[in-house]
Amino acid sequence: MSDIVVRRATLADVEEMHTLINHFAGQGLMLPASRNKLYQNIRDFFVAEKNGEFAGCCALHVIWGDLGEIRSLAVKEEYQNNGVGRRLAEAALRDAAALKLPRVFALTYQKPFFERLRFTEVDKAEMPQKVWGECMDCPKFPNCDETAMVLDAPFFGDMEPQMDTDTCTCG
Repeated sequence: MSDIVVRRATLADVEEMHTLINHFAGQGLMLPASRNKLYQNIRDFFVAEKNGEFAGCCALHVIWGDLGEIRSLAVKEEYQNNGVGRRLAEAALRDAAALKLPRVFALTYQKPFFERLRFTEVDKAEMPQKVWGECMDCPKFPNCDETAMVLDAPFFGDMEPQMDTDTCTCG
């Protein structure tokens, strides 16, 4: 796993992020993302590289002063089940902790992945109304079939992953 590097996304990553996210969106596994949205939200994103190759991306989007969302988490098929998704999610959670966000949520089709990160399922109706602002643009609105999952701080329990400068440059 030491050959995985997670870093902040740059403008040069947008095309690969766009291709990857929309590849999985085409399979119905996640929501699509336009280039416009990716450029506008580039500061939210992390990318993973494995052996110097683009392997995946993930964003932490601040919804409000007390809530952030992990979104657009995607890992190329050839890099799945190698810890890339976990490393991306942990980078987003470290960012949430640094911002002092008390809660992070995800709307997902990948419930077991988020459960391994200690997220718990909640009824979507319990989520604050401000979460649903962007849902109006979703092609699945109002029939959302994603699972709402939340994680409250501290995100890593007593053992917060430390930044390893050899494998993570996201700080």
